[in-house]
Amino acid sequence: MSAAHLRRIAAIVLRQLYLVRGSPARFIPLFAWVAIDMVLWGFISRYLNTVAPPGFNFVPALLGAVLLWDFFIRVMQGVTTAFFEDVWSRNFLNIFATPLSIAEYVSGLVLSSILTSSVGLAVMIAMASLVFGLSFFGFGLLLIPFLLALFLFGIALGVLGSSLVLRLGPAAEWFVWPIPALVSPFAGVFYPLDTLPRWMQDVAYLLPPAYVFESLRKIIAGRTVPGEALALGVGLALLDLALACWVFTRVYRRAVRTGLIARYSAETVS
Repeated sequence: MSAAHLRRIAAIVLRQLYLVRGSPARFIPLFAWVAIDMVLWGFISRYLNTVAPPGFNFVPALLGAVLLWDFFIRVMQGVTTAFFEDVWSRNFLNIFATPLSIAEYVSGLVLSSILTSSVGLAVMIAMASLVFGLSFFGFGLLLIPFLLALFLFGIALGVLGSSLVLRLGPAAEWFVWPIPALVSPFAGVFYPLDTLPRWMQDVAYLLPPAYVFESLRKIIAGRTVPGEALALGVGLALLDLALACWVFTRVYRRAVRTGLIARYSAETVS
């Protein structure tokens, strides 16, 4: 990748950093909501420990799952929110009138998501460790495929959600925000997959987060985690990311061919 490509990608990231730095309304949500989730689920876990039979600790089971799931949500929203900034400011025509390529633009969105989600992840780990005693790094090297699978899948859904808005118009952003809630029942964030109906299990095994949270429960129960399962989760996430980028590219090319970008406005266009 040439220096010119890197400069254009960095320009997208720098724009997002300037927006966050200049607006408390953009900066505070990077850590405020995840902090609230940590406090809420942390005290729920402590309460369950007092009423459950001894020998099982709900803190790593519930709080660890919440931490990983919130990380996934922040990654996805890091991409979509950066994209929505251009939607809300009607900035598409300005951006794509430059030599910026679609690959550079998406790369800039991904790097912006890495930076913003890292802030939330650091806050979650600090609160879980200092306040509730969750030693998340006790998972060792397994933490890497856990976070990698969730990160890649979050980026994939963020890119896919952005392509949906680019195709259907700004009003379609309300289809994007509920995506994590729609995925969570199939991902088995808080319960084993065998509690689901068979058809939901079939869908779950197509989702990378399902392998992450099943592996997390096995570690907490003291069982061996098969490396093949985590490798499959990461592989599926990579495939989803490739498909999402392909869809975004197709939608973008159609938007250019039909003049959709030039006509982009608050109304849905066909």
